[in-house]
Amino acid sequence: MKTTHTSNTQPLNDRARRLLRALVESYVREGQPVGSRTLARTAGLDLSPASIRNVMSDLEEMGLVSSPHTSAGRVPTAQGYRLFVDSLLEIKPLDSQEVRTLKERLNPELDTKSLVESASDLLSAVTQMAGMVRVPRRDHAALVQIEFLKLSGRQVLAILVMNKNEVQNRILQLDREYSHSELQQMANYLNEHLAGLDLRQAREQVLREMKAVREHMNTMMLAAIQLGEQAFSDEGQDDQVVFTGQIHLLDYAELSSVEKLRSLFEAFTEKRDLLTLLDTCISAQGVQIFIGQESGHKVLDDCSVVTAPYNVGGQVVGVLGVIGPTRMAYERIIPVVDITAKLLGAALNSRN
Repeated sequence: MKTTHTSNTQPLNDRARRLLRALVESYVREGQPVGSRTLARTAGLDLSPASIRNVMSDLEEMGLVSSPHTSAGRVPTAQGYRLFVDSLLEIKPLDSQEVRTLKERLNPELDTKSLVESASDLLSAVTQMAGMVRVPRRDHAALVQIEFLKLSGRQVLAILVMNKNEVQNRILQLDREYSHSELQQMANYLNEHLAGLDLRQAREQVLREMKAVREHMNTMMLAAIQLGEQAFSDEGQDDQVVFTGQIHLLDYAELSSVEKLRSLFEAFTEKRDLLTLLDTCISAQGVQIFIGQESGHKVLDDCSVVTAPYNVGGQVVGVLGVIGPTRMAYERIIPVVDITAKLLGAALNSRN
């Protein structure tokens, strides 16, 4: 498992590292500011509370911890969580039974939409946070067959059969009406020339044919190519993401203000900011962790986002992850996200 991000925090000595780690683990577990006596008990160091307070003061000066006004204890800052995740965290791999349970829920016999929804449900249920899955980019799917069904007026339903279990329906608006027999002829032409290509290749092929042999085409061939170009267009097809379990965010005190919740739920509804964040992860390798302002989206300033890409045919086709408070059990969340991405990719691969 590979987690990527950069930290600009200066190195700490061993004593400070152990105390910061104990503080983060205690705060994640209990949700309460951590005092020096608690740290003296849990850090495994033979230090007096006074010595611990001195180290805490140093950590606070470095911006790694802060002191809430209502308590003498301290809590990690986003910068403190970042150092913890980058250099102090011990990942806890899932046991074999947990992996089997996840695998059973991601049944390759399900269609893509159901698989994606199951993955998002799993992430939410296991982590008790909001799960999200970027719907696979459809370019990777190979075309088995295309059919055109005449609707009312100039509308035509394009039915794209992809691989074994995938059917995509797209309504096309044409510049004139075509008869059933004309639509059948056009489908036959496209099936003969494009079957077996993925959608990206099919788009490229029809565009090449439109440019290269336009003058040699008869009217029906040209109409078929134009219809295929519209059917294989990726416009509006790759902007989908499935969210589940947003209700879990109500359980975290640090996110429970009305203003924060309203902003978060608006972001889930509008999707734009979250899609932008997920799209930045498609080109990255391994698990990505965004803590607080690292996401670049103000609505997530009090949240952490953990994502991982999933692959089909050796190519990244989507990203999944969870959104929760910065006070999350990273050692548990990271492997859940990582394994779920691998299992979703395996389920999609097995159908190709």
